[in-house]
Amino acid sequence: MSPTPATTSGTPTTPLDEPPATDSVKPNPAQPSESDRLRAVLALARFETRDLLTQIQILFFFTLYVALVVLQIIRQEGMDDYPILNMADRDTQGAPLLFALAVLVCVNAAALRSRKHGTVHQFGVLAMEPWRRTAAHILSVVPFAALTAVLVVAQYTREALKPGAIGHGSVGELAVGPLTVLLAGIVGVLLARAVPTSFAPILFVIVFYLAMVVVSEAANQGKGWGWEWLSPISLSSAPSGDPVPSDLLGRPAAWHALYLVGLCAVLVCAALLLSGGRTRAVKAATALALATTVAGVVGQVPYDTAALEKARKVASETPLKVQSCAKDGGSTYCSFPEWNGTRDDWAGVVDRVRSLAGGTAATRPLTIRQRIDATSGVEKDTSLTALTTPGEVTVGTHWGGNRVPEFAVGVATVLVTGTEDATTEELCDDARPVTIMWLALGADSSPLSKFRDVRLDDSIEGSAVILAPTNPFSLTANQTKVVRELLERPRAEVTERVKAHWTELTSTSTTTAQAAKLLGVPVPKEAEECDE
Repeated sequence: MSPTPATTSGTPTTPLDEPPATDSVKPNPAQPSESDRLRAVLALARFETRDLLTQIQILFFFTLYVALVVLQIIRQEGMDDYPILNMADRDTQGAPLLFALAVLVCVNAAALRSRKHGTVHQFGVLAMEPWRRTAAHILSVVPFAALTAVLVVAQYTREALKPGAIGHGSVGELAVGPLTVLLAGIVGVLLARAVPTSFAPILFVIVFYLAMVVVSEAANQGKGWGWEWLSPISLSSAPSGDPVPSDLLGRPAAWHALYLVGLCAVLVCAALLLSGGRTRAVKAATALALATTVAGVVGQVPYDTAALEKARKVASETPLKVQSCAKDGGSTYCSFPEWNGTRDDWAGVVDRVRSLAGGTAATRPLTIRQRIDATSGVEKDTSLTALTTPGEVTVGTHWGGNRVPEFAVGVATVLVTGTEDATTEELCDDARPVTIMWLALGADSSPLSKFRDVRLDDSIEGSAVILAPTNPFSLTANQTKVVRELLERPRAEVTERVKAHWTELTSTSTTTAQAAKLLGVPVPKEAEECDE
């Protein structure tokens, strides 16, 4: 007989009673870890991004977008040397719209690819859940939003680095372009899950556009607090008209950016929930996204409109209360804080004009006042009334280009007549307009070109309206001939005659013909034609 195995308790044991080895329990390879799932989602997102980069719509509209940005960067026009940065930031918002539309359509098509090719049922054998595939499609949009952000930063930075840049921009305004592209891609995925048809993006765009037109019309008529801000891009965003200080704009840029971030998050959560991603994390994210969106909407509501209107009225009617002044060369220059850097440019024009004047005008102190008219709204083309105080000259908020010779006309007008409002009188057959134009343009490097710029009809012949910061005045055909003759002659020769005959040339009794004789240019043969 074989011996019985010894035991400590007296009970025999068998191999079945031995505990299993711990290393014999292995994880089920059919159940991937959470990190594996994340890597799979990111891998699918990278694949979808590469696939989107091959779509002709995205390539075409992105190339068009880049071309528009490059053209704006290399564009060199008069006022481009003095960009207003609280307008330049909003200039970045319109260009990405067509690109965003292309992203919406192409991402929607990518999300519907399996349905189009009849391979939806095959996803049932894969370990990746449908909501994770939806997340991958959403992540595939992020690189395109990042590319948009790079172009926005490049476009704005080019303006901000110009020596004449005025004011400052807003991060909230700059964020709108990239967030619009991101939002468009998310909407494309959401439409694919909610309305799985290729016509859904087109119908959505049409309905959205019509809704924005209705909202914009209601906003223009003053109805409501501005439902246009619920659009990714406010329809009143495009900068136009005369610039104003940033604190008078009344634009809730930061709140609007927060609203867009929240809206993107809400739509992401909606797409995930529709795809079956009803996890606790997704539900918690949905609640947080809704709270963020609501906060953004509420933050855009203008609560203190009375204070804003009061600030605009003060800046329009009594600007000295919100301006600072500095002396330069005997003259005083008063400006809004964001325009302090342009005072040297104004002083250069004043000195150049004054150098051609005679009599006491050559040393007369002037006060340059920057003015706006925001009483009926901001960034509108307004007409400033002429100042009546002797020695005061108006300068606007635009600078560069034609605004420079127009300001020179304003300075020359005050040096010749004493006040800005003197040009409201009849100046036909009068020597003073000739003197004004010589002072304004005589020291310029290209006087005839600037003469054309300050004339409303862009000509250098016949009668015309002369533009100035405030009231324009008329120049007759004979006065135009005399001015043109002066501008074509040597500067030193004309300057000597102007200073020698300053009293006569600034007198209300001196005619255009007499001015021509005093200045040594041919007297116009035609009779002066004056309006009755």
